[in-house]
Amino acid sequence: MSIRRLPEHLVNRIAAGEVVERPASALKELVENAIDAGATRVAIRLWEGGIGGIEVVDDGCGMTPPEMALALERHATSKLPDDAIERVTTLGFRGEALPSIASVATLTIESRVRGSEGWLRTVDNGLVAAEGPAALPPGTRVKVEGLFARVPARAKFLRSARAEYAGCLDIVRRLAMARPEIGFTLEHDGRRSLAVQPGESRPERVAALIDRELVRNSVAVDHVRERITLGGVAGLPTFSRGVADHQYLFVNGRPVKDRLLIGSVRAAYQDLLARDRHPVLALFIDIPGEEVDVNVHPAKTEVRFREAGLVRGLIVGGLRAALDAAGHRSAQRPSVAALGAWQTENPSPSGEGLGWGRASNSNLSLFPQPYRPTASPSSEGAELNPNSVFEDRAAYAPPLARAEAATAPIPPAIDHPLGVARGQVAATYIVAEAEDGLILVDQHAAHERLVLERMRKALGEGGVRSQALLLPEVVELDEPACDRLEARSAELSEFGLELERFGPKAMLVRAVPALLGQSEVQGLVTDLADELGAYDEALSLKERLDHVAATMACHGSVRAGRILSVAEMNALLREMEVTPHSGQCNHGRPTWIKLGHGDIEKLFGRK
Repeated sequence: MSIRRLPEHLVNRIAAGEVVERPASALKELVENAIDAGATRVAIRLWEGGIGGIEVVDDGCGMTPPEMALALERHATSKLPDDAIERVTTLGFRGEALPSIASVATLTIESRVRGSEGWLRTVDNGLVAAEGPAALPPGTRVKVEGLFARVPARAKFLRSARAEYAGCLDIVRRLAMARPEIGFTLEHDGRRSLAVQPGESRPERVAALIDRELVRNSVAVDHVRERITLGGVAGLPTFSRGVADHQYLFVNGRPVKDRLLIGSVRAAYQDLLARDRHPVLALFIDIPGEEVDVNVHPAKTEVRFREAGLVRGLIVGGLRAALDAAGHRSAQRPSVAALGAWQTENPSPSGEGLGWGRASNSNLSLFPQPYRPTASPSSEGAELNPNSVFEDRAAYAPPLARAEAATAPIPPAIDHPLGVARGQVAATYIVAEAEDGLILVDQHAAHERLVLERMRKALGEGGVRSQALLLPEVVELDEPACDRLEARSAELSEFGLELERFGPKAMLVRAVPALLGQSEVQGLVTDLADELGAYDEALSLKERLDHVAATMACHGSVRAGRILSVAEMNALLREMEVTPHSGQCNHGRPTWIKLGHGDIEKLFGRK
């Protein structure tokens, strides 16, 4: 077969395959052009998720008619004045976007330079269809219609309008986050879904686009190493999500999805978060142009650093420093009331009993039982406040303890593989005595597995029973998340969760699974929306049973920080002994560990 030169229209279509994969790809290129043109406001309109049409209007510098014609040719750009591509400061520079889009859609450009007349040019799938004067204010308006309409091989790979709209919204959100000095609006099918004003500070813009609660649950990041600067906002470890789609990374103002940066973030949070949780953050790296290569991917979503180790160290060190500086906010510390609950059995009026706790009865269990206030005799116990901090007196006072006399014979440990409960440590771990050693149980991890197995059994028997809420609860989410939940509402009802749409950006929860008890509805629905966003749409929820049920079980289980009675602890141990897979939680961590008598003797040098 002889070698031939490809025709121009085929070259453009091949280029379009690299640059324009879906409506979000085309929208990204158009908005980047508007930003590079010096716009202070960018207005975006979408139809049918961008499949039907995309329109981007800006108030930038505009183009003259000759410049407009040149912009529609391949490898023609105003953003690279010389050959020093390593010093490019604009988002775009390849000169392929507009001709690539025009080769697979109908592209109309209207532009006007200040002080001159406007001009219009329409290209229909690679061929000029119209040209002439246009009336518009200074700036540029670009409209894309019928994307891939004449390329069925590409059109059949497009997803639903809702899914494509979610991709477009994510692109606009990232670009708007990178440029707080520019105002952005986004309308979809005639309804406005995003609006941010120009001139906002970076933390304000990030919170407006991710989550308003991020303002109270984040730390500022400001770190410099050599000539590289790291700034941004990082969520506290306790303010995490079920999937890693709320991590926004930028290099010199360019949104990127780089493995090095993602891995560095994971390393910074590795011992602060469970493996199934992911931080919420927006990090901005400013680095000299010659130290980074932005020309390694056609869509400009990846970069390559000259000194990757330096960048990784900057991110890990910067995040660690910021989180350590606010460690008291991320650590779950007991309240002052909980600290005062530990006391001697009979403190003297003179205060002599405020030192180390002394037992007033020799018939005591091995560990002190948690104090249960007489004003609240409920068997569920008291909950610790994870947001409280120690007062000054608590920082200097010696630890207080309270021991209770045994009121019933201690059951023999030989009858139970996991032993019998002797007490609770840090309101998180159950201490049990078995015949052959000491057992520590993570109460949250263990109960999480038990709830999951109950849900599995209930689903096999026809569905999970639901418990109606006395007052339906409204959960605010972004529009794509609500769309995902609404589309799967019938399947979620089989899990016992009954919800319905409550406006564009909210869901109304009417009932929760009865197995979960008094679960935190806001966190449950938010995490479920994240889980659905990470799934392939072709799979049903039942095929993803482990993920969905595990998310629900996590929110319905006994939390760390919950004080349990001895009866509750023993009930948990007995159920673990008869429940399959109870040795590990839903995330693969162990639920209990044993310290044998021989191991204890070694610790004390007896063996």
